[in-house]
Amino acid sequence: MTRNLLPGQLLEAYRKGIFPWTENPVTWWSPDPRGILPLDQLHVPRRLEKTIRSGAFTFTINQCFEEVVRGCAQPAEGREESWIGPCFIKAYGDLHQMGYAVSYEAWKDARLAGGLYGVKIGKFFAGESMFHHVRDGSSASLVFAANTLRSEGCQLFDLQMVTPHTAKFGAVEIRRSEYLKRLRIAIA
Repeated sequence: MTRNLLPGQLLEAYRKGIFPWTENPVTWWSPDPRGILPLDQLHVPRRLEKTIRSGAFTFTINQCFEEVVRGCAQPAEGREESWIGPCFIKAYGDLHQMGYAVSYEAWKDARLAGGLYGVKIGKFFAGESMFHHVRDGSSASLVFAANTLRSEGCQLFDLQMVTPHTAKFGAVEIRRSEYLKRLRIAIA
């Protein structure tokens, strides 16, 4: 892979199970094991499920893609620096214009509460990053995205790595060889 973040190169990389990790310089990764979220085994923690059912959030898709990416780029507790810089914002914005990058947004009181964005190719979705301004904003966005993707027939929700946060939702690790097999089927 070259050290650019051009839309065609990004799509080629995702189709091969590779994703960019850093911007300057651009580095490419394909971890083993790989974190995925099995959509048929999504677990919603009880308190979050109650919050979502209460109507505390409303949800949209692609209503403010760039704002979601910029929200993900902001420093947060435990992440004082972000890997999402101007090149990432431009590249994923280009993918969004081409119809391959998607954002899922949670709103509270007409204010963006949180969201996530990723790359969608066929029945494959690679979640890139998520953020929140309001408690549960990113988690509610993740649940909304997972439910939406499942209803659309998505076969593979790539998380790259399992974190303590995504593990609460049922994220698991699989071997790269198994991931690549599932990826080929999902993007076919």
